[in-house]
Amino acid sequence: GHALLHTLYQGNLKNKTVFLNEWFAVDIVKNADDAVVGVVAINIESGETVYVKAKATVFATGGAGRIYASTTNAHICTGDGIGMALRAGFPVQDIEMWQFHPTGIYGAGTLVTEGCRGEGGYLVNKDGERFMERYAPNAKDLAGRDVVARSMVLEILEGRGCGPKGDHVFLKLDHLGEEALNAKLPGILELSRTFAHADPIKEPIPVVPTCHYMMGGIPTNVNGQALSIDREGKERVIDGFYACGEAACVSVHGANRLGGNSLLDLVVFGRASGMFIEKKLREGIVLKDASEADIDRAMAGLNRLNASSEGENAAVLRAELQTIMQNFFGVFRRGDYMQEGIGKLEELRPRIESVYLEDKSNSFNTARIEALELQNLFETAYATAIAAEGRTESRGAHAREDFQDRDDENWLCHSIYFPGSKEIGKRPVNFKLKTREPFEPMARTY
Repeated sequence: GHALLHTLYQGNLKNKTVFLNEWFAVDIVKNADDAVVGVVAINIESGETVYVKAKATVFATGGAGRIYASTTNAHICTGDGIGMALRAGFPVQDIEMWQFHPTGIYGAGTLVTEGCRGEGGYLVNKDGERFMERYAPNAKDLAGRDVVARSMVLEILEGRGCGPKGDHVFLKLDHLGEEALNAKLPGILELSRTFAHADPIKEPIPVVPTCHYMMGGIPTNVNGQALSIDREGKERVIDGFYACGEAACVSVHGANRLGGNSLLDLVVFGRASGMFIEKKLREGIVLKDASEADIDRAMAGLNRLNASSEGENAAVLRAELQTIMQNFFGVFRRGDYMQEGIGKLEELRPRIESVYLEDKSNSFNTARIEALELQNLFETAYATAIAAEGRTESRGAHAREDFQDRDDENWLCHSIYFPGSKEIGKRPVNFKLKTREPFEPMARTY
């Protein structure tokens, strides 16, 4: 990831890219034809609000792990692209599919790489038992992320968790020896000492499954063009709108991303969308200009926030939202719990829509940004809740206690969440491959 960032940055410097640093995109601007013609954005430094006009608008806004209380994602991963797309009336695909990484540092959520288990580390419960041997006798600690995460939760629920509250397990690395750890996992040693106050050379790291990756997102084709999908599953390209990376759903991950495959979204489809847009720009893109009314529509949410005179604090509402998502839509899901969770989210909606911005100042007003991010978090969380409750099966990262088996007859398809009606529809999976025969879906065994 670090090497990618350097390469990307150098490529941008070489091509004299203009960056709008410390800016925040608020909402999509659509013209009379429902095409995307740019965004409304705030310059955080001065508070100036601008309509950024564009012939091609690409969302590479990353994930939305902050809808959960415990996540490996940065504080900035608030689903801004997903929130903006949903408010613009565009559907999202497979949004119920969230990957929980087995090893986030307990209490901090910081990611401990799978490489630890690859090097020979293993998970133990409070009795010191290497419990993955019971759940995945062959792959053990190297089973799929969702399998390991669910096994850890079961250990905790069955009373074999570690610590005074019995709410985490331990990742044991000390048997690998000081020399090997310093040579192969120096970053993990530093993270563990900083965030868990545990030295892996001498003691195990407390870990817990933590929200890590959003498999769903804005549906796109292989060129990164965002798609709108109707009730019958028919697709149309949304003119002027593109998405790539975690914010998009191509979908190369289906219901369960494999470790390292996020790079596929970036390197392959990020590049593909860039090349496609370049070609389109050379050919010439003609989109109708946005009217004053179109721009006002995109400004409505921001204007409402700036005019707020009463209501609740964004930080309080955000914590409540994250707790609901963690408790009702986490690693394991159950119909009655999810319905209760949706009820709580519906009670939360009007409170979040009328969030109070006490500080109305312009320069570096982070409270305004947090209030706007809260709206995006809520849109993403609500879409997740509806899609998760609607998919009556277990598949990939979506594990239901009341529907434990995969149902290929009814659910071998993408889910589509429609923000207008707040319902889900289905979209067929593409089994027509260009260069090879498709894989026949089979049951996973370890």
